[in-house]
Amino acid sequence: MSGNVAIFGPHPLLTITIEQRQNAGDEIHIHAGGQGVWVSRMVGELGGHPILCGFIGGETGAMLEPLLEWLPGERRFVRSAEASGCYVQDRRSGERTLVSAAWSDNPSRHELDDLFSVTVAAALESDVLVICNPMPPGVLPLELYRNLASDVRANGTPVLVDLSTPRLDSALAAEPDLVKLNDWELAEFVRGPVGAPSELRGAAERVRDAGAGTVVVTRGGAPAFVLHGDEAWELVPPHFDGGAHEGCGDSMMGGLAAAWANGCDWQTALRRGAAAGAANFLRHGLGTGSRAVVEELVNDVRLQPL
Repeated sequence: MSGNVAIFGPHPLLTITIEQRQNAGDEIHIHAGGQGVWVSRMVGELGGHPILCGFIGGETGAMLEPLLEWLPGERRFVRSAEASGCYVQDRRSGERTLVSAAWSDNPSRHELDDLFSVTVAAALESDVLVICNPMPPGVLPLELYRNLASDVRANGTPVLVDLSTPRLDSALAAEPDLVKLNDWELAEFVRGPVGAPSELRGAAERVRDAGAGTVVVTRGGAPAFVLHGDEAWELVPPHFDGGAHEGCGDSMMGGLAAAWANGCDWQTALRRGAAAGAANFLRHGLGTGSRAVVEELVNDVRLQPL
């Protein structure tokens, strides 16, 4: 196993966060962000080699690119005529409040073809491909997700999907090896409630029947639900009262993908993913958490059959 993890993260973002100083006044933090970036960061932290594939362009892209150099692994970007996305958020109250945002527009046909080709090539030299959402959600054609997952799986690389509907619906036609989604994304997929245990399992079975090999449903502070074939499992991370849920799902996917790429079985990969999500929760970060903390927390993660 090479440990390589190809990541389709089409829209890395320039993020600006306002925080309260401990003494007085404000602090301004400027970082690279976005789902693909946060997944990449955790993959690298846990010993994998992330290869992030996406668009970059415009004035925001010029500011974003040096920040992305701090990421582990490789970046394989397609230059776009459209500016990279950016958002400003206020965390002085302790909660994240969006102040302003400017997202990328639709890429050209040639730019889209280039990114597709770059991602497939990266995936074929990797042990796993992670497919992430675009930002904004509807900016890429739906057939791209099906075609990307199908071409990569046809050449022997497993595909892990972290998408919301309708992009999820498209990718499921290619029968991805694992789908991770949260409970509200699952409710959106089935267009119905998923709160009761029978509703949750029934909805996860619909995702499996649509093509997913393994289905992982995160539920905020509650244990995650896992459907592996016909077997249902409960994934229980350690419980903490203080922390933040933002970015935990992306950290979980990064931890899961890194373990998968290093040859771990699916149960071990899920435990490491849950531990990575818990480490992110403790840091109030996005795709953050140290390897040492994750490896300690793995011992407190339970994966038990229902």
